[in-house]
Amino acid sequence: MRTDLRLAWLLTRGSDRREWWRIGLTAVGAAMATGIALAAVSLASLDGYYSVSVGSGLLDSDSDRRGVIFALGLLLIPVLGFLGQCARIGAVHRDRRLAALRLAGASPRQVRRIAALESGPACLAGSAVATAAFVPLLPALWSRPTAPAWAGIALVAAAVPVLGAAVSALALRRVVASPLGWVRRVRATRGPGRLFKSATWLLAATLLFIVVAPLFSDSFTFTPGPPTLIVLTLLISCTAVWLSGSSSRQLGAGLAARTRRPAVLIAAERLCEDPWAAARTHAAVLLVTVVGSGFVGVRQVLLTELHAMRREGRLGTDMAYYTTGIDLTAAAILVALALILTGLAVGTAESLATRRRGLAAQSAAGVPHGVLARALLLETALPLAPAVAVAGIGGLGIGAWYASLSTDYIVAPVPYGTLLVPFAVYACCLLAAATSLPLLRRSVRPAELRYA
Repeated sequence: MRTDLRLAWLLTRGSDRREWWRIGLTAVGAAMATGIALAAVSLASLDGYYSVSVGSGLLDSDSDRRGVIFALGLLLIPVLGFLGQCARIGAVHRDRRLAALRLAGASPRQVRRIAALESGPACLAGSAVATAAFVPLLPALWSRPTAPAWAGIALVAAAVPVLGAAVSALALRRVVASPLGWVRRVRATRGPGRLFKSATWLLAATLLFIVVAPLFSDSFTFTPGPPTLIVLTLLISCTAVWLSGSSSRQLGAGLAARTRRPAVLIAAERLCEDPWAAARTHAAVLLVTVVGSGFVGVRQVLLTELHAMRREGRLGTDMAYYTTGIDLTAAAILVALALILTGLAVGTAESLATRRRGLAAQSAAGVPHGVLARALLLETALPLAPAVAVAGIGGLGIGAWYASLSTDYIVAPVPYGTLLVPFAVYACCLLAAATSLPLLRRSVRPAELRYA
């Protein structure tokens, strides 16, 4: 391990200009992960009632702080996924160096481990910057930081680089490399893994138990709350992911048999070749679509209910207490969406780099650059459309369900505004995929055919 770490450090120091943007993105992701984890650890170190100068009282009590810590923990998921995407695209661009390591006697597992450890210095730099910015800020917000708080900060600063390297190794577990650099690919999967299937059926069984159990027991009552909402959101997201993967092969085969447009034909053949690639890439997008659509509907109903309670004098505390929590939730969803869109752009670029020899062969055969560019966008647009539609309808159902629970207090409006969220997310995904188009021109250079 020490030798691999030293090689990774030497390779990082000797990287060319093209890789510095990857290192920078990895450092930014590590800095965000460190900042989120530091905020969660600092809040967790508080005990009992404590007056915090920010948040309009939202962070004063234990119960409210636990909710904020849970939300921060969920926000770490897209950040870690972004770090994994950065590691994958970085490994593709290091063909010559990794092939030289294979020729020197390194095994495929050792090469993947060295490539993953190259993310360690970047993660360490991002973690150090975030920690250096957070440490002076903590005494300004908290007059007497405790020893557990400082211990947690030190632990997070040391753990994030290790976690970043581990996520990078997990992201590279399917990368296959040949000693001469002829093969650089990610092995495709034929369908959803056993873990995904088990999780989907477990979520469905849990939701069915929550809904059906009150019908057969007088002691058990159905109390819809955050756990039920989380289970429902995850189940809808898994259903949308399953739809995206299962429909890609049929969609590709149908388009390939009927279309006469070259761009559509290329995209359809790509969908038939690896129908679950889109599902893997768009899983986080669909989850955010469900959460965002549901949040817009819940926010509309909740604000209407709060204004009605304030007019009647039944509001227990200041209005800013509730609106701050709503605004922080919206900010967290937007941050997660931005991270996922960045990861989608990185994943599209990684797909281009992986297929650069095939794209160069198509270009050399006379396929225009515009056709290849449209095919690249269609690979994102075609399988994503039905999945986003299902995710948006699921979010609308969550908003309507919450509105039906509030009929005892107000006349809740139907949250039709949630229907705008899928269209916005779909457009943002296409823009994120379009950011990789400048790389397409470099990927189709004739020099890429030297190993074909």
